[in-house]
Amino acid sequence: MGEELSLGDIMQNNPIDQCGEPLLAAAATLLHQQGDTEAAVIATDVLAVDVSLWNSGDYQADEYEVYFTVEPHLVPQFTEAVLRRIEGGMHAVMPRRSAIIIESIEVCPVVPLPSADWRKPLRSVNGPQPTNQARRARLEPEHKHPHEDQLHFTNEWEHGVYRVLKARQASLPDNETIGIMPLGGIRVLGSTREPDFLITYKGRAGVIEVDGPHHEGPRRASNDHSRDNLLMHAGVEWVSRLDVRDVKTKAEVEKFVDNFLARLGRR
Repeated sequence: MGEELSLGDIMQNNPIDQCGEPLLAAAATLLHQQGDTEAAVIATDVLAVDVSLWNSGDYQADEYEVYFTVEPHLVPQFTEAVLRRIEGGMHAVMPRRSAIIIESIEVCPVVPLPSADWRKPLRSVNGPQPTNQARRARLEPEHKHPHEDQLHFTNEWEHGVYRVLKARQASLPDNETIGIMPLGGIRVLGSTREPDFLITYKGRAGVIEVDGPHHEGPRRASNDHSRDNLLMHAGVEWVSRLDVRDVKTKAEVEKFVDNFLARLGRR
């Protein structure tokens, strides 16, 4: 594999309106390194970054507006103070040779994809309310993601891990089994998280994160480490990560689950 391109290389080789994601990633990493964990973690909730030219002049730097797309319920956490710190981080990582100024950052809620029967859930608004389970997965049509036992999963890897956990649940004694909560929303300091699996066992709670091929590079590892720490500071006993690239068989997933439960149940 070749060396990762620097932000300067990316911005030199691509139009600025295509550099929003690496610009935000570099800013969030810098904020984390400077100790501003809150702003860094909140930045990870941005689903898309769009950069648009706002004002251009012959004798001054070009000014751009940045648009963050986030889930509707997360908009309030992007306060003016947090956006100001993220904007400062983006300016700080900007290559010095670039004559670019970020004029403002606007936070836009993501527009959910409507289903063919969109009227039905709205008409039953006074009935049972939506749960906090699988918020991101439920923004997509049901055929886009797996579901079983009235539970949703982001992808087939999570679904496979769920089936192994479910089998272990059934094999344990009725009075000493496990609870399985996939993609449950949990509020921790500074942000709302959605662990892949929250597992309860012998009076303790642990988290399993299923990392797909997109989990690469030091920036991703740094963000993952910050999220794990937030969960453990909030009382989660143990966070373990299963990299799908390292497992080839169901037996390997079963071994991972057994080791996780042994660690979680240790007194």
